[in-house]
Amino acid sequence: MVRERMHARRDVVLVVDVSGSMKGEKVRVAAATVAALSAEVTARGDRLALVAFWSDAALLKPFDAHVPAGPLLDQLLRIPARGLTNVGFALAVAHAELGRSPARHRTAVLLSDAVHNAGPDPRAVARRFPRLHVLLETDGEHDAPLGADLARLGRGRLAPVATHRDVAPALNRLLG
Repeated sequence: MVRERMHARRDVVLVVDVSGSMKGEKVRVAAATVAALSAEVTARGDRLALVAFWSDAALLKPFDAHVPAGPLLDQLLRIPARGLTNVGFALAVAHAELGRSPARHRTAVLLSDAVHNAGPDPRAVARRFPRLHVLLETDGEHDAPLGADLARLGRGRLAPVATHRDVAPALNRLLG
């Protein structure tokens, strides 16, 4: 008898808050998250999509685009921190991208302080995800109860991150 582990492909959408509150250490956390998640996903042969959001949202990298981590990070960091935080719209954009995925395992990771101050309540959208994890940025103002609700409703987990050094261990706990 031979037992062989088979890897089921996983598609991950990273949803990154670039609203007006995302300055200082929060930018370093965002950079570390993109770099770490891109490296992990690539090493496993999985696919990564990237959504940036403020009061609006932009799909910076769909699943089928091949953009290396460096240029992807540059693209994200060129977006000025501005506007309000519309978590619900960002989750809707991420959910639509996940809906195009044929992967067996489909996951979203929201990186935000969860201070939702624009648009409708994001909890309704969170319920539609097969798996939604929340990396809650706790450096400064943040909404831990909303972050916990989004993770719970999305059948995922919450991981607080205060500095860029917290990112890799948090991602390992969420995706490992």
